[in-house]
Amino acid sequence: MKKFIHSRLVRWMLLNGLFFLLLLTILRIIFHFVFTPRGEKAIGDALWMGFRYDARVVCVFLMIVLLLSSIFYFYKPFTQVISRKILLVFTRFFGLLVIVVYTFDFAHFAYLRQRLNASVLSYVEDAGISASMVWQSYPVIKILLGWAIAFAGMFYATRWIYKSVLGLPDKISKLNHAVSYVVLFFVFAIAIFGRVGQFPLRWSDAYQLDSDYKANLALNPFQSFMSTLKFRNVGYDEKAVRRHYNLMADVFGIKNRDTASLNFKRIMPVQDSVPTIEKPNVVLVICESFSAYKSSMWGNPLNTTPYFNELCKQGAFFKNCFSPAYGTARGIWAIITGIPDVTEFKTASRNPNLVDQHTILNDLKDYEKFYFLGGSASWANIRGVLKDNIKGLHLYEQQDYSSPKIDVWGISDKNLFLESNKVLSKQQKPFFAIIQTADNHRPYTIPKEDRLYIKMRSFPKDTLDKYGFWTNEELNAYAYMDYTYKVFMEAAAKEKYFNNTIFIFVGDHGIRGIAGDMMPKVWTDQSLTLQHVPMLFYAPGKIQPQVIERKVSQVDIMPTVAGLINKPVTNSTMGRNIFALPPSSDSDYINNHAFVLDFDRRLIGLVGGKYYYEYSLQTKGEGFYPLTHNNPLLPDEPSEKERSLIRQLTLGYYETARYMLFHNKKIAH
Repeated sequence: MKKFIHSRLVRWMLLNGLFFLLLLTILRIIFHFVFTPRGEKAIGDALWMGFRYDARVVCVFLMIVLLLSSIFYFYKPFTQVISRKILLVFTRFFGLLVIVVYTFDFAHFAYLRQRLNASVLSYVEDAGISASMVWQSYPVIKILLGWAIAFAGMFYATRWIYKSVLGLPDKISKLNHAVSYVVLFFVFAIAIFGRVGQFPLRWSDAYQLDSDYKANLALNPFQSFMSTLKFRNVGYDEKAVRRHYNLMADVFGIKNRDTASLNFKRIMPVQDSVPTIEKPNVVLVICESFSAYKSSMWGNPLNTTPYFNELCKQGAFFKNCFSPAYGTARGIWAIITGIPDVTEFKTASRNPNLVDQHTILNDLKDYEKFYFLGGSASWANIRGVLKDNIKGLHLYEQQDYSSPKIDVWGISDKNLFLESNKVLSKQQKPFFAIIQTADNHRPYTIPKEDRLYIKMRSFPKDTLDKYGFWTNEELNAYAYMDYTYKVFMEAAAKEKYFNNTIFIFVGDHGIRGIAGDMMPKVWTDQSLTLQHVPMLFYAPGKIQPQVIERKVSQVDIMPTVAGLINKPVTNSTMGRNIFALPPSSDSDYINNHAFVLDFDRRLIGLVGGKYYYEYSLQTKGEGFYPLTHNNPLLPDEPSEKERSLIRQLTLGYYETARYMLFHNKKIAH
């Protein structure tokens, strides 16, 4: 062993390996102290797995050094100046990379509760907006100062390690030198592989721990980023689509079936059995981060949305509505097109091959179409999706309003509603208007002019954790969101269009978090909080007040609106008129379900009837979870018939959505 470590380069690699492992371990411990949820204990298994992931990263770096040591300009770093410079520059670059990547990782987790992954690359395409949001949401100056201190520390640490080795003797024979390198090669290779066995250590191994938090604690940003990078490409499996075609045709109500051409088009006629309204206006509010479990409608004791809670008692409130996937762009895509955005890297809106999409909105020919948002529609190519596919759309953005910009997302939501109302009050023809909010989002700006009208509250961290909030800023942003809805509805009620308008409110997505006792256990354990959102159809005197338990989706909104306004339309995607479906039943999975996906964990699933089904695209593993609070009358496991149907529905949705993204071109009129 002494002969083995007599090589100065070997000793240098061992010391640097220990240094970087210690650094990554310290960062992991800091991560735990900053982000640990209430009641999380016994993290030893997560720390051990995290150490293995860290060892992989460090040994990749050391393996590169080992391999480069056979090259002429690198093989004598302790006797040749150029070799020394290359070694120190490369080492410091790796150290700086660790610091920068972990900075973004901490910010990413604080924002999305997920370790840094390849989806962050999508923000580069909207670099201006992303940079503004970062500047307004995070202490950038302090971060830069911290970087400067960390970079200086890294510089002196690497110089100290080099000098401490430089002063040692380097007496080793060529044979021992060769043996030491072979031994190191195998040690590094095993560490990079992650285990001694047939299969390497994978990112999905972290999710075998007993909580999402432990999985995130175990992962490091290098592992999570590289593991998600390879799943970026969009495609479809036509054979799989054909295999599930008849089942999906049953779900969508397709009469003119054609397995050869994979026909999904059907005319959705007016249904005499359901209420319709003669040429009403439609106002669809897409609510930023309107997560169900944080809201008053489900009894959250912090009572964040009291006004909207009362509004829900006056309309058709769907308690079990789900966004197919997390993210505003994905939510808007699902609503407009009726297709879940199942692209794994960039959103479908960013893919030039997918922008051309048919939407039911274009069948409403005698309606004026409006889209209002407080900022710019340039992010995620949303402007392209809207303007390219919705004929005659009037798109209002930040520059079209007289109200001042308050942050990166443009004007305040209150002013957005008031500006929208001003435009809509002047319309003489029926209109379909979409209003997209943004203030319930970092940096959680509440204008000074509005703070007098909401009660700014502050709770201790354990209270916030217990009821699903990360910070008091987020809590108060929820209260402000509720206030803006009140301002809008009171302003609209004074206008002529109000009495002949259907108002629809739906969240663009939920937020991953701990739902505690407010929701069934599966909401937290399987992260259904990420997709569960409120949905309300409000039209006093026209839509009967009711609370509806049926599982529904954002993709159902457009077909349902078409049914309510007595307008036959061509539907070529997935949505259904949810008011025209037979009464919901826990045993009726065909008519009572919602498809969801979580690409951070590479999972697809179905919320249907009595169970939530989850399928891993990575491991092909599956799980069935009850959707109630430990109901003793509920069977522990679904029957084999139920299992088969739920499984086929889930896979059918996924494969069909992948296909539809490429086969839903605009219809020529």
